[in-house]
Amino acid sequence: MCNPGGSTGTMVTMTHLSVEDPDDGSPLLPEAAEAETPTPVFHRQRRVTKTDSKDFFLSRRENLAFSLVLLIGCYSAILIPAYLPLDKVDDLSDDYGNPKDLGLFNRSASLLSGPCQPQWCLNHLKPLSYSAGLLDIPVFVQQDRPVSKDLSPPLGLQGSEEYLALALASLPQPGLPPSLRREGSCRRCVVVGSGGVLHGSHLGSHIDQYDIIIRLNNAPVLGFERDAGSCTTIRLLYPEGAPHSADEYKNTTMVALVVFKSLDLAWLTSVITKQPLSFWSKLWFWREVVDDIPLRAENFRILHPEIMHKTGQVLQKYALKQGHMVPTLGASAVVMALQLCDQVSLAGFGYDMQHPEARLHYYEAIHMDAMKAQVVHDVSAEKLFLRDLVAAGAVTDLTGAL
Repeated sequence: MCNPGGSTGTMVTMTHLSVEDPDDGSPLLPEAAEAETPTPVFHRQRRVTKTDSKDFFLSRRENLAFSLVLLIGCYSAILIPAYLPLDKVDDLSDDYGNPKDLGLFNRSASLLSGPCQPQWCLNHLKPLSYSAGLLDIPVFVQQDRPVSKDLSPPLGLQGSEEYLALALASLPQPGLPPSLRREGSCRRCVVVGSGGVLHGSHLGSHIDQYDIIIRLNNAPVLGFERDAGSCTTIRLLYPEGAPHSADEYKNTTMVALVVFKSLDLAWLTSVITKQPLSFWSKLWFWREVVDDIPLRAENFRILHPEIMHKTGQVLQKYALKQGHMVPTLGASAVVMALQLCDQVSLAGFGYDMQHPEARLHYYEAIHMDAMKAQVVHDVSAEKLFLRDLVAAGAVTDLTGAL
């Protein structure tokens, strides 16, 4: 049962061709082959005719085409293999269909069998020097709580005021609903990541027992219930990451938008009011976005950008480079969970970059190597951050990859 309340390439152009025989005995290029025939000296100084010029430029075009093909081939050899299916996808279960790690599975079951511990996260965050920055952060945007106008999305909403006003006007209940407030009850959260480590875990039945279940973008539940569960309290997403299948929103209580650009708010307004976006507006999204999400207007929210901002500030303490850091939805969801629950567990977190052939996501056979192609997020800093939370006992890692 679900718990609803709870690249820049270099172009190489060949301008001079050697007439000497290559060492490997391969045939000469057309110009070089002509040069083999003895030519009287006075012919070498003749004026270039139209035919000569045409042949010359044709050769340059052929060389250019060859160079481009070679360049594309090199890039393909580097980037494409990470997205090809694995030669051997491990089931990660034994012959009897048991979890890949029985110890972790039993630990998860033991955690759920005990009573919820009030203020567990708060008490275990105290040893961390930055703990104050992780608490008392507004979760969702609402009219009576100001939003910083000093930063642009996703760390703020500067320049998005008009879009924000329209979006808030379409939301009957923009703030934190009573069902998610902590007063008077102890709550457990689980943040379900997309990591391949979740595959074969058999944690689905455990995940569905949490009071608040947080999922990210289009990570599916259909067909993956055994490992990932079937219920969703909050699906945190941006427009391009929203699931396209209406069935993925079954057993979903709430969708929370993460604003990365002003038009994301226009998309949310469109989805809620059922008024389609203009063709021009859709061109600004980097992939096709859904026009409809089968939830009622009161089931939508806007994630407060302070969650992203504060998460980025903490991650900066682990980063090698200075400046505003954009955290992943996963790290932001963990910080959001700290605001909502007394106890927080993680499932499907941790990228094992030491095994590039490993599965990146639990729902598809993409190599871990694919993470090297992204440059927006600092996954190394995020892993150190999450490891510290686990080491402090503030959160529990159900899948053991941190």
